[in-house]
Amino acid sequence: MSDVRLIDAVLSLRFDNVSTDPQEFEREYSRLSHNEEDAIGQWLRTAKAKGETSQSDPVLIHLLVELYRKMDRLENILLHSDSGRVALLSGGEISRIGFEHFELSAPLLTPGERYYGRLELPVHPRRESAFYFEALTPVLAKIIRIHPRDESEWGAYMMARERMMIRHLKGNE
Repeated sequence: MSDVRLIDAVLSLRFDNVSTDPQEFEREYSRLSHNEEDAIGQWLRTAKAKGETSQSDPVLIHLLVELYRKMDRLENILLHSDSGRVALLSGGEISRIGFEHFELSAPLLTPGERYYGRLELPVHPRRESAFYFEALTPVLAKIIRIHPRDESEWGAYMMARERMMIRHLKGNE
């Protein structure tokens, strides 16, 4: 474990032991992987397949789709619609992250146990990421299963935090 490299990053994590409800966790994990299964995502895929977006700016389309999704989420919050998310009993703050590991700010984990977790990475577009992890110590965990898109966003966020830390250290010299 001495070869684990971690960078400071504060993230909120909701989690629960996998043995609590493995079928529900797996269902939600699969559902969160298909981020574009909403109506606007289906419409956009169909429009792209028909070639209807070939004359459009892809960045503008992407921003409009994300704006639509954000308005949809706000509407659900205002109308108190059920998010369809599984209730996770535990929560904590991640204080440091690595490419495959993270560290909690408080000892909340049981070493050797497997957990299902959910968090929102501060990247654009914002969305919840679900993953499975195993506790190595009461504060250190290793991610054992994560969707490829979430893994790349996790890595990009970790590298961005590392670059920011390096810039900060260079500025203090």
